[in-house]
Amino acid sequence: MGFRRPPAFGSLGGYTFSGLPLTPRFGLQWDEASGDRNLADHHVGTFNPLFPNGYYVTLSGYTGYTNFIHAKPSITLNPLQKLKLIAAIGLLWRQTTHDAIYAQPDIAVPGTAGEGGKRSSTYAQLKATWAVSRSLSFDAEFDRYWVAEALRHVGGHDSDFFELELHWGW
Repeated sequence: MGFRRPPAFGSLGGYTFSGLPLTPRFGLQWDEASGDRNLADHHVGTFNPLFPNGYYVTLSGYTGYTNFIHAKPSITLNPLQKLKLIAAIGLLWRQTTHDAIYAQPDIAVPGTAGEGGKRSSTYAQLKATWAVSRSLSFDAEFDRYWVAEALRHVGGHDSDFFELELHWGW
């Protein structure tokens, strides 16, 4: 079995309006990772992230950084100097429907290769970060995922994720 170097790409950018109230920042994250276009050619075309984790997309980590296209527009507001609020919508598609939809860390969801359309899911993300001091901060994140028909067909369902984090350092 031969291996090819499948490509992946990630970008996160935005613009901050520092002169406006709440200092709004409009951002866009764009990620792509290849999928296998021909499962019978004995070449692996699916991108393999060596150390996969959910932070590529959201803290919930429902999807893997394999065979996907990810677009995530966001807005960040700062109602207080030490409080940051983020709202985002994420749109996820497959690079190719010949390959599966992948879950974390990079596990193919059985029954999705060759089935359904390119769209895999859509999610809404709300996140708050409060920097209490130089060495203490809190994060809260809520994600709501809506799965596409290809996942629903194999037993997938919409889901919610909520997390609280405490960061302490010196």
